Amino acid sequence: MFAAPRWLKALLGRGADVETPAARQTGTEGERSAEDFLRRERGLRILARNWRSGRDEIDLICGDGPALVFVEVKTRAAGGLVPGYYAVDQRKKTALLRAIRAYMKQLRPRPATFRFDIVVINRHPGGRETVEHFENVPLFPKRFLS
Repeated sequence: MFAAPRWLKALLGRGADVETPAARQTGTEGERSAEDFLRRERGLRILARNWRSGRDEIDLICGDGPALVFVEVKTRAAGGLVPGYYAVDQRKKTALLRAIRAYMKQLRPRPATFRFDIVVINRHPGGRETVEHFENVPLFPKRFLS
């Protein structure tokens, strides 16, 4: 993703990040890798992919037994400056909370438990990938849905 300079963001507003076709393709491939990993290695059921509410998106929504799992996928070149886990910044977490609230509003009955996971796909030279799965990442404030 092209990170716009601050002056351009100020001129154009918050949406000044421009996703290139190559970055979009990398993200799509990473999401497929994460989906395969979660299904095969962790036994999760994939319930939805790229679920949208307005401009907000949840990459994967999964079932883990009785728990509903919201997953953010980050695909990075191995050894990059910002590890994928830390790329989920406060602005992204706020957008995820909006999307998760919208998703949960439509569920009847609501699940008894739910969590937020981050899956990082690290791409190494030569096409090799490694996967990092961070389960139950703090995201939800107390009384999230009350």
